[in-house]
Amino acid sequence: MSMTQRAPHAYPHVAVLVFPFTCHPWPLLNLACKLACAAPHIRFSFFNTSKSNHMLFENSQADHLPDNLKAYDVSNGAPEGHVNTLAKPGEDDGEFEMFMKAAPRSFRKAVDTVVAETGMKISCLLVDAFLAFSCKMAQNMHAMWVPFWVAAPYCLSAHIYTDFIHDTYANNGDHGVDVALDLIPGLSRMRLSDLPEAVLEGGGSNSSTFSSNLYRMSEVLAQASVVVINSFQELNSTLLTNDLKSKFQHLLYVGFLTLTLPPPPLPPSHSDATGCLSWLDQQKPSSVAYISFGTLAAVAPTEFVALAEALEASGVPFLWSLREKLKQLLPNGFVQRTSASMQGKISMGTAESKVPMICTPIWGDNKMNGRMVEDVWGIGVRVEGGMFTKNGMLKSLELVLGVPERGKRKEDEGED
Repeated sequence: MSMTQRAPHAYPHVAVLVFPFTCHPWPLLNLACKLACAAPHIRFSFFNTSKSNHMLFENSQADHLPDNLKAYDVSNGAPEGHVNTLAKPGEDDGEFEMFMKAAPRSFRKAVDTVVAETGMKISCLLVDAFLAFSCKMAQNMHAMWVPFWVAAPYCLSAHIYTDFIHDTYANNGDHGVDVALDLIPGLSRMRLSDLPEAVLEGGGSNSSTFSSNLYRMSEVLAQASVVVINSFQELNSTLLTNDLKSKFQHLLYVGFLTLTLPPPPLPPSHSDATGCLSWLDQQKPSSVAYISFGTLAAVAPTEFVALAEALEASGVPFLWSLREKLKQLLPNGFVQRTSASMQGKISMGTAESKVPMICTPIWGDNKMNGRMVEDVWGIGVRVEGGMFTKNGMLKSLELVLGVPERGKRKEDEGED
């Protein structure tokens, strides 16, 4: 019997609440789609801002959603006529802050509207863990609360231990001493300087709306029916996983939901309008540097120029995923020279990294990721001095592309 043949209230109804910034919407949509396909008798209502929904579904992906999953728009909290910015969390005039302040009201209004239209009460809130207010919302609706943590598990641990970090390590930080976090299970390789800004700010009166929200999240996660992790358990130390399990009612690793496994076959090179695939076909194996800064990260103009100069001077073939408006920051003639010599390609495409990396941590969990990439997994290096310089980048390129074994995972060294 189909969903249309039985009374609406006879079926479970899951509301999916999205944090609409950076990479967060994609894995949560992927998870919701997989669940909807596996449980066709359950209705999934996907709540997201109109801007983020447009980015998710602009390539007609909405036509391929499961029949029991439907997307809805929620307010982004911006006043009428506001010009959108790419401000980071903590910047009061940015989209982040306005969204977070309005989110509890915006999501509840949107969910109540859908419940009234469908006659189906919400039985579960599947939410981005950044939306801490949804814990109270779930309680008020007598629904299960299932937060989804998009970032790495070690970053979640740092947030959970925010108070402990401030009580134990704050004095070291205040005096400029960078110490190892060896008292926190599974974080002995991390240092105080690797922590995200939100952890260092904590929940104090001077914290940004965003940081205060993440602090609140660390306080309420223990109330979740289950905490879902966007990672593979095998990538994380047993010590870290066991400690996280002790903090929550249930912990569930679901793999990287930004990836489709097994990966789909590449399309024929001639079908790629950008010319990137045909250009890559002409390069030697493991010889190309791929450059991408994600959806939000910004690099200082001087560092941008230094990176471009290092790429050109190295002679290394490169594929650069670059937003159109940033091309103006490149050195004069850089695009023309590297294109004419066939050294490089600049494209709007993006991809996940599956090769040795050169990391430049910018904000959020980037520093912790960089530490893992270089010191734990041994699959890359961090930029010398934490910023791009021509000489530093040339050294990194030589190390990563000139020493093949650098990209191989280190032998397990244990985690204390």
